[in-house]
Amino acid sequence: MADSGSDSGDYAEPKLNSLYQHLILEHYKSPRNRGEVEDPTVEIHMQNPTCGDEIKLTLKVENGRIAEVKHTGQGCSISQAAVSMMSQLLADRPLDDAGRIAERFTEMMHGDEEARKDRSMGDLRALAGVSRFPVRVKCALLGFDALQEALKEIGAAT
Repeated sequence: MADSGSDSGDYAEPKLNSLYQHLILEHYKSPRNRGEVEDPTVEIHMQNPTCGDEIKLTLKVENGRIAEVKHTGQGCSISQAAVSMMSQLLADRPLDDAGRIAERFTEMMHGDEEARKDRSMGDLRALAGVSRFPVRVKCALLGFDALQEALKEIGAAT
């Protein structure tokens, strides 16, 4: 009888996973903020030579905030969905917040339970399950690697 509680959890898990898979595919098929910022403050191109994923991230920064963020690229659903979700979360954020989001997402990709539960991560939480597949973590982090590189360049420019 004690097993019935765990069974109900097992039934709930596929529904949640299905919802997350749907969200990932939605961002992959209809990416948000796709394109390039005109006259960007910074432009970063990142590539994962292992799998061929690539991302070009362009940011316009005004008064210490990300005024506009866009991306182009190609690759697997995880890399492209992650950068789409990231771009939505970064809009009109202070640069410090962008850095914290990148750190928090990286923690989540390395299995941090608190990061996985952090509601401030928005849609990015749908990618928490990727942490169970080390080979795919690089895919999910590609856009965030580009973001961290962009933040370094912006810091050097100011």
